[in-house]
Amino acid sequence: MRLTYGPWGETLSELASSARAAEDAGAETLWVPELHRSAMVSAAVLAGATTRTRIGTAIALAFTRSPMTTALEALDLDELSGGRFVLGLGSGVRRLNEDWHGVAWDKPVARMRDTVAAIREFTAGCRTGDPIEAPGMRIRGYQRPFPTERARIPIYLAAVGPAMTRLAGEIGDGWISHELCSPAYLRDRVRPQLNVRPGFDVVVSACCSIDEDPAVARRRAAGLVGFYASVRTYAGFFAFHGLGAEQAGVVDRFRRGAGADDLADVVPQRMVDLLTLSGTADQVRDKLAAYEGLAGAIKLTPPTHGVSSEETRVAQDRIIELIGDLA
Repeated sequence: MRLTYGPWGETLSELASSARAAEDAGAETLWVPELHRSAMVSAAVLAGATTRTRIGTAIALAFTRSPMTTALEALDLDELSGGRFVLGLGSGVRRLNEDWHGVAWDKPVARMRDTVAAIREFTAGCRTGDPIEAPGMRIRGYQRPFPTERARIPIYLAAVGPAMTRLAGEIGDGWISHELCSPAYLRDRVRPQLNVRPGFDVVVSACCSIDEDPAVARRRAAGLVGFYASVRTYAGFFAFHGLGAEQAGVVDRFRRGAGADDLADVVPQRMVDLLTLSGTADQVRDKLAAYEGLAGAIKLTPPTHGVSSEETRVAQDRIIELIGDLA
């Protein structure tokens, strides 16, 4: 199972330094999200700061850019990284698309299928000058004058629901899990939907918090669990783990005015233990081993919700140290 990492930085300079440290430690891929920064800009920073690791978006929002724009950015990032780029796409949720970005939310599974098809058609044919036909794309009189590293850039899809998960297994080069994904959930709910085939990459994401005092490690991760538990969309996920009542407590606190980053105090230890890799270094190693045979790679990330920047830095340093020990 390959060790990959989602570096963190309060500044882009710190993000670059974190990426170099993770590469030196042995991380096989470095992933960047899209929420507080543009995933594409962050990926460009990582491409310039590293020389060996793959650089991936986990994830870039699929519907807030046109497929052509996404394809152009992917080609540029693949050139910038020397053929190391992985395009990870996700749909996001309705509120994020409609209220934050002003784009329509309609049949996301079908739209994701069409988006991936259009990106692949464009990256494969943009150098020829021939017409490009794809769902939602009709291009005439266009020829990219620059060389490309690859005509086909790997596309991974993030998915939580069963329909999008099945689509990832059907058309994607890989699947990326939600930040909370236990071995049991991966085994019993996700893999049966993926129809994993040779060469298909299963990437499980895990919030990781390491400290000599397990209680300190859990406390750091509790805020991230609370952040996601406040979203009712994930009710089925929490119910699968027998955490429906615990999620309801978090949602109630959120509805009574607590901020999404201020919910750690209503997250019980059981939630953190089931859904994150938190504890001493030895305990985290044991939890990592539970994913063997289920995932091709694990994406470790430090907690970033409900904690200070300094606490995230400490957590990041411990994860990179662990990657170095294991790699």
